[in-house]
Amino acid sequence: MQLNLPINDRENLFDVIVSLEQLKLAFREVRKNKGAHGIDGKTIVMFETNLIEELTQLHQELMSWSYLPMPVRRVEIPKPDGKGVRLLGIPTIRDRVLQASIKLILEPILEPTFSHSSFGFRPGHNQHQAILKAQSIVKSGKIYVVDIDLSKFFDRINHDKIIFQLRKHVNDKRLFRLIGMILRSGISAGGSVHPSLEGSVQGSPLSPLLSNLILDELDKELEKRDLQFCRFADDCNIFLKTEIAANRVMDSISRFIEKKLKLVINKEKSKVALARHVKFLGMTITGTAVAISKKAMEKAYEKIKLLTPRGSSDSIYTRVEKFNEWYTGWSNYFLLTQFPVQFNSIESHLRRRLRAMLISQHHRRRFLYKKFRSRGVSHKIAKSCYAHKRTWALSITSAAHKAWSNEWFSDEVGLISVLNKRQKHWFRLDRMPRLN
Repeated sequence: MQLNLPINDRENLFDVIVSLEQLKLAFREVRKNKGAHGIDGKTIVMFETNLIEELTQLHQELMSWSYLPMPVRRVEIPKPDGKGVRLLGIPTIRDRVLQASIKLILEPILEPTFSHSSFGFRPGHNQHQAILKAQSIVKSGKIYVVDIDLSKFFDRINHDKIIFQLRKHVNDKRLFRLIGMILRSGISAGGSVHPSLEGSVQGSPLSPLLSNLILDELDKELEKRDLQFCRFADDCNIFLKTEIAANRVMDSISRFIEKKLKLVINKEKSKVALARHVKFLGMTITGTAVAISKKAMEKAYEKIKLLTPRGSSDSIYTRVEKFNEWYTGWSNYFLLTQFPVQFNSIESHLRRRLRAMLISQHHRRRFLYKKFRSRGVSHKIAKSCYAHKRTWALSITSAAHKAWSNEWFSDEVGLISVLNKRQKHWFRLDRMPRLN
């Protein structure tokens, strides 16, 4: 949503961005996206309580050029692989409102100029589209991938490059000055404020658009060379038919990125490899089919372990509820896999951990035997609990499966099963894919 703006009036964008009407629209976007407070401690609810006063003051400061963006609050988020942290920045609500206002005006101008092979942080674009595009390229015979990893991309975006790229689309010096102020607002961490001489803070409303603006120069270079690629934010894969050609492109594009874009290539993570050995947005293209990557599957098993810890006093219903909440989002993201057995593996592992939990609640084998019998397990099968097996081994026995069947978990406990609901969406394949 935005104010009506003539597409050729690109010298007076500042006046529209800082108008009270536009700031109101921008606040709606900020409220919709929620988020935590900045360094001033003011939440969205607190800001909205005095909305007109807050926006009026922001408007007046912008018009008089007395506005100064506050430093962003630094937050460290552990990376999914457990190696290091991802640095995020949380601007104050009033600064987020201004950035959202700039984004609402700039996005319709910049969007039509972006590449059709760019899918990240764009309206109407998503990860599934990027993966399907990559799959179609591999199907065409371009099975070698130049997998480029940019080291600390958001932290190393060059401020001068942002303004240089913006000048190609708009001509309002006041807007350039305002964006420069936002980029140099500083970072609050550890009780002190650090200058931000480069980079665009992850977590700010404007950062995704500016990142696409910077990497659009890479997209244009790849298109000029007639190379097929898929890019989602800073995750870029280029596809070629031969390994020799892929190595040549890796060398030349790496030089372009480091010299022209002033960014840094992570040499350890960047590589040339067959598509089946490359992870793209958590997926792998093996042959011509899409599969959940080995790394993503490993992370899923780790998540299940966290959701079903040993020795916890949580009931099975509480554990299933927590699993369902996570699994709904996870399975929706990875629905593109053409190997249903991967979902079966996740669900089977979860049920086994739950069976182990139920078994461990019986501290004597005779009590476990009685439990098996009470749940309809025959004497011959139930007496297997007296074997010299530990809990984990018992959880996979016929007795445990008959006592707490797959149907029991679905019907009585409420455990969701993606396979039961979505089997019709998949090809029926009999074996697991070879994954990286």
